[in-house]
Amino acid sequence: MQVKSLYHSYQRYRTLQTHKISALPIVILMPHSACNCRCVMCDIWKDNKNLKQLTAQDVQGLLSSLKKFGTQQVVMSGGEALLNQNFFRLCEMLQREGINISLLSTGLTIKKNTEQLLRWVNDIIISIDGPETLHDQIRNIPGAFNKIKEGVAFIRSINPNFQITARTVIHKLNYKAWPAIIECAKELQLNQISFLPADVSSHAFNREILWSPAKQHEILLPEDELSELNTLLDFIIENHSAEFQNHFVAESPEKLRKIYEYYAAFYKLNPFPYKKCNAPWVSTVVEADGTVRPCFFHEAIGNIHETNLDQILNGEKGMSFRKNLDMDTNSICKKCVCYLNLPI
Repeated sequence: MQVKSLYHSYQRYRTLQTHKISALPIVILMPHSACNCRCVMCDIWKDNKNLKQLTAQDVQGLLSSLKKFGTQQVVMSGGEALLNQNFFRLCEMLQREGINISLLSTGLTIKKNTEQLLRWVNDIIISIDGPETLHDQIRNIPGAFNKIKEGVAFIRSINPNFQITARTVIHKLNYKAWPAIIECAKELQLNQISFLPADVSSHAFNREILWSPAKQHEILLPEDELSELNTLLDFIIENHSAEFQNHFVAESPEKLRKIYEYYAAFYKLNPFPYKKCNAPWVSTVVEADGTVRPCFFHEAIGNIHETNLDQILNGEKGMSFRKNLDMDTNSICKKCVCYLNLPI
């Protein structure tokens, strides 16, 4: 096992040095393009009528590349991955190759899928936007919070040790409820909760046309409320020290402060917070229509329906992207809200 770990570390090191993918620890798949929520900070649901989804044949075609690159984890994202009728067949194919499955989900259907989830998924990450009423308002789905609550409780009744965590996007509509969100996560008996700011400036989340300044400010904190956010962060850091120490809150206090810095940067009060990220060198994204991206926010570099994943990642476009990417100056990277820094 230690020899295998050293081998993978060496392959990751080679990738970072040469920009040629030799190891790909994480792959993000989007099995289904549609979503069963109508979130105010996301446009994915607005294209639900144009359904796209990955098939068993698509995943079968990926397996040789995943084996070659030693992929250890596949994150099922979306849209809502569970909307794919063959979702658990895809998970089975990957699991049989020794690949762990993490599911990012709205949580609306985890109760009815519990048996299959416990069999074919290693952990679940649920999106939570606030206490019950606020969560349902932001999701635009009546009863959404209770479906999460019932689903988590049902999973816990069968397997109390199953890993279920939450992710919350903090923005104008829910930042004042931040302490209450932490308490909600504890009441739901989740293992952990993490926080990030809202992306308002990229083409991600199905934005063919970038949001206008007016649309951005529906989600961005107003400048005159930034001091209130800072005060709230002081309160959270002071009153939730136990949750930071036991890592129930995934981020450190220093990292949570970057959420304030991110929003303040839109008003030129400080630079956008520095991010140490190696996502394009250790992961890739395959969307429901087969589109391949070096990370969630950057332009496509190919499609698995035209070329296999190995050739896409190490083809001219993929290699050139990694060689020429300067994260300190790239406008997308500077404003990124969801970055990955995987150790060698």
